[in-house]
Amino acid sequence: MPGKIQYYMGATNYLLYNVLKHVNKFGHCAVYVILVFTASLSYGQNTVYTTELYRLKNEAKVKLAGHIDQFNAYKNRPAPDGPYNQTNNKDFLLANVPLFLSSDSTISKVYDYRFWMISKHLKQYHDPYDGKDYWVVTEFFGVMPWASLSGAITCPAGQQFYDVRWLRDDRFLKSYADYFMKGSASKLNQRENGNFLTYLSRPESVHFSSWMINGVDAFLKIHPDNWWLHQELPYLEKHQRIWDSLFMVKSTGAKTAGLYKILDLYDGMEFSLSAVEGLIHSKGAYSLYTPDTWRNYYLGWGTTGNAEQSKQAKEYPKAFRKGYPDFYLARPSINSYMYGNIRSLATLYGVDEANYRGAEKTHKAAYYTLKAKKLQQKVLNVLWDKDDQFFNTYTAGDNAYGARDYEARVRESVGYTPWYFHLIPENKYVGYSKAWKMFSSRNGFYNTAGMTTAEQQHPYYNEQAYAWNGRGWPFENSVVYKGYANYLRDYKKTSTLAEKDLLYDYINKLAKMHGDKELNIGEWYIPSDGKTFGGQQDYFHSTFPDIIIEDLLGFKSYHDEKFSVSPLLPEDKWDFFYLGNIRYHNHDIDIVWKKDWEPNKPGQQAKLCIWVDGKLRATTSSLNATTTVKL
Repeated sequence: MPGKIQYYMGATNYLLYNVLKHVNKFGHCAVYVILVFTASLSYGQNTVYTTELYRLKNEAKVKLAGHIDQFNAYKNRPAPDGPYNQTNNKDFLLANVPLFLSSDSTISKVYDYRFWMISKHLKQYHDPYDGKDYWVVTEFFGVMPWASLSGAITCPAGQQFYDVRWLRDDRFLKSYADYFMKGSASKLNQRENGNFLTYLSRPESVHFSSWMINGVDAFLKIHPDNWWLHQELPYLEKHQRIWDSLFMVKSTGAKTAGLYKILDLYDGMEFSLSAVEGLIHSKGAYSLYTPDTWRNYYLGWGTTGNAEQSKQAKEYPKAFRKGYPDFYLARPSINSYMYGNIRSLATLYGVDEANYRGAEKTHKAAYYTLKAKKLQQKVLNVLWDKDDQFFNTYTAGDNAYGARDYEARVRESVGYTPWYFHLIPENKYVGYSKAWKMFSSRNGFYNTAGMTTAEQQHPYYNEQAYAWNGRGWPFENSVVYKGYANYLRDYKKTSTLAEKDLLYDYINKLAKMHGDKELNIGEWYIPSDGKTFGGQQDYFHSTFPDIIIEDLLGFKSYHDEKFSVSPLLPEDKWDFFYLGNIRYHNHDIDIVWKKDWEPNKPGQQAKLCIWVDGKLRATTSSLNATTTVKL
């Protein structure tokens, strides 16, 4: 009898049942408990769902704890950059991680591993320049020569904001933003050491391209704090002005005027085929690059030394730095990042102006909305190629050396970045959607072990070199998969089974790449036959929890007091999933989807249930429907 009562009553009423067993000598208590039990039975299925929620929540905690023990036992892994290690990371992670469990044990374990990895990169830093203590998030372990003095690097910061925002404790990203926007990283120029391969001095906070303002926006949709935002906004705005002043093409009459520019390296992408095509098209200082010779000079770090010894480098010393060409590109990536930042400034000023009216009303939301629209139109007008049906890269119109305003006719995965930031107009998206045909094509980006970074049909395609000429990079998987999820969910509104299968296939391959016996996330992989990642271990320059939570399972956050759930998970892939312990707008969110809630009961039982603060708030029998919950 107690077993059946526990099943039908749910966790809370089962506790009351046990109270009843021990205190039934008090008549009034017995009556109260019996009334609660009777009322619970009247809810029928509600108690079945809630009972299963508590069971899955407990199982997810047990699984996470066991996984942490396994990860902590890995040998020869880098020591943590911060205070969370084998002695205390289990308590920290169990208290902070959104719990996830599914019938896919591989994806579930990789999800837990990635949060364990994240905990190793949460670092405390005392800034000697302002005497303040900050939390920063590192990419590599230790302080690399190309990092800020804290060890944090701007290149993966956008990715880091999207993953770390799901921790229940909001202090890490607030402090991280403060460091790059207010701390010494916003004032000190990047160290010009042997790894500084440019002549453009700039603050540490803009050493590499990133979308940190957009990351702050995404974070505040999970953990709103209007007073912190009010204080932070002037510094976010100043950060964007640095990008505007240093990295925008300003040559009057240039086709790329008004677009943002960057070197391959400082877009976090080492060497690209679009740069190769631009260099080959160039004369003078870059005449050493030809269809026959470019591989000797621009195909990984082992080749730039050859360029440094060339007669062109000696004749035009300012055209190179240690053999790396000072050759700027107007890429879809950096222009989408900047669009995302500017759009977020408009959004965040809108939130701020709604909360602080009167004398402090700045009308900056309207200003940045217009600024974003201008950049959006420029990207659509210049970088979109109607013949290629893709966003291509141009060489910067103000390059001191080499070709200007030259379009590289090669499809690269960075051409999907506009979809990540919703740069495509919703009412015109159909005209740009043909780009996604290459996402599923063997001529394009689809390969055995995962996505390539350049189209495979291009004659210069090469996945073996330490470059973005084809080799796979988790950084780019994170960007493109979100872009594709946005395309399916926010633009098309509905998606076919084949489209959902494609997204799941890519995510599944990424999960399996983490390995089997000992999980790892590294820098790169070989798309044609890769079995594991190469490069660093436990490396934080990409997302995975966010891919599961927001992209696959469709938890969409807002600044408003609501959220929605719109999974892109194909119905035939999993029997169930539980996603919970999400701290959202100071509420606790739990979500369960199961095909079969009561194994002994016949008929269709598939249902997705959503709880807010332990109360069942919404259900739907369609896994791929959109369910919106107001708080």
